[in-house]
Amino acid sequence: MSKTAAREGALETRGIEPVPDHERTARTRGLFPTWVGANISVLLLTMGASLVVAYHLNFWQALVVAAVAPVVSYGLVGLIGIAGKRGAAPGMALSRAVFGQRGNLLPGSLIWVARWGWETINAVTGAYALLTILDLALGIKANGVLDLVTLLLFVIATFVISGLGINAVQKCSKYATYLFGVFSVLVLAYLAVHTDWSRVMHGGAGSTASLITAVGMIAAGGVSWIPSAPDFTRYLPRTASSRAIVGQTMGGAGIVVLPLVLMGAVMAVGTPDLASASDPVSFLGTILPLWIAVPYLLIAVVGMLLINSMSMYSAGFTAQTLGFRIPRHWAVSVNAVISLALGGVLMLVASSFMGSFIAFLSMLAVAFSAWTGVFGADMLRRKEYDPRALADTTRTSAYWYRAGFSPAAVSSWAIGLISGLLFTTSDWFTGPLAGNNPIGEYGLGWIAAIVISAALYLALPKPRIPSPTPTPTPAPSEEQIPATV
Repeated sequence: MSKTAAREGALETRGIEPVPDHERTARTRGLFPTWVGANISVLLLTMGASLVVAYHLNFWQALVVAAVAPVVSYGLVGLIGIAGKRGAAPGMALSRAVFGQRGNLLPGSLIWVARWGWETINAVTGAYALLTILDLALGIKANGVLDLVTLLLFVIATFVISGLGINAVQKCSKYATYLFGVFSVLVLAYLAVHTDWSRVMHGGAGSTASLITAVGMIAAGGVSWIPSAPDFTRYLPRTASSRAIVGQTMGGAGIVVLPLVLMGAVMAVGTPDLASASDPVSFLGTILPLWIAVPYLLIAVVGMLLINSMSMYSAGFTAQTLGFRIPRHWAVSVNAVISLALGGVLMLVASSFMGSFIAFLSMLAVAFSAWTGVFGADMLRRKEYDPRALADTTRTSAYWYRAGFSPAAVSSWAIGLISGLLFTTSDWFTGPLAGNNPIGEYGLGWIAAIVISAALYLALPKPRIPSPTPTPTPAPSEEQIPATV
């Protein structure tokens, strides 16, 4: 066995500092299982069902949504992932080169807070899956204490996996992908035999506005990964194919998102009350037989653990870029505690999971999109990053700009963010421009945030790009952990 293989489960100690060239031995094909694992979630079934019960779309419209959403969202993930091979550092560390050492704290803080919500949603879904398994297999009914116990177990497991690092996450993803794929085929076969296809195929069509809005809802999950994309490509060599990065990312996500969303839409025929359900998982127990439902949910729990682990893994880097001077695996613990607290509130207080979830997604997409517009536009002119300037948070940094801020980037981000919110509608917030125009009516506030922030950044005068300072490459040592991305 090679040293790399032997150390796959070892603790990753590298933080936000750029990866030296001699450690960048990953392959682009490793991105495929990574993004497969990032989408092994029963939430996609729930989101697919919501296309029918909340957006009133028919099967063919759901097919369009399920095909288009991952192409749009994970296409952006792949494109931003190219920055990882250019700079060999996590996304929010590279963001310092765009916004300035101090300016980066503004979008970084918002993205970090938004991750609390995404990790909370995933943790709660995992806890509900465990509760459903206990009910189906052992007849143990949920109660307030058991709710919190299952949530605690899920968060602890997430912390352990994400704390270990990229190798542990990817090794778990490989096996979970195979198992989830096998049981998804079983579920598809069962649905093919037992579904009333006449009701599925002949449902009434929803409006065009609902169709486009639904694309944004499904795409929001992928959009939330955009700032993290370089985290999973920073071990790639500089010669890695950019086209392959985008293709492997889109392929890995699409092969999961498309069938799961469609399966959820088909299941929705038998669950018309899903939109008002208190949890997003228990409906599976009424649709699938016990011998499929229990193992499928068990594997789904593993998948959601991996998704949350990947999110917390990136959140640890974000915390470090915000100034938390602690190792990455301890930075992860901050998000773990927060998701535990918020998850307890959601499980014990919220009356409708789906209503809260869809409202959160609409806000999440805008929060991440404004950063995407600025960072993506900057990638058009910046082909490399200065590793010393990224690490230097003092006035001597080449990325200090004006008092630590890049005025063009920060102002473009802020205006793009506000503009996106003005066009956004949700149960929690409705912007003043959300009606009487196609952008608001079609739920395109997140697209507006990307376009406006990118256009402004390209138009405004920007600081010159400094030439990277050459750094000596240290010789490999036994203590360094090889990458297996």
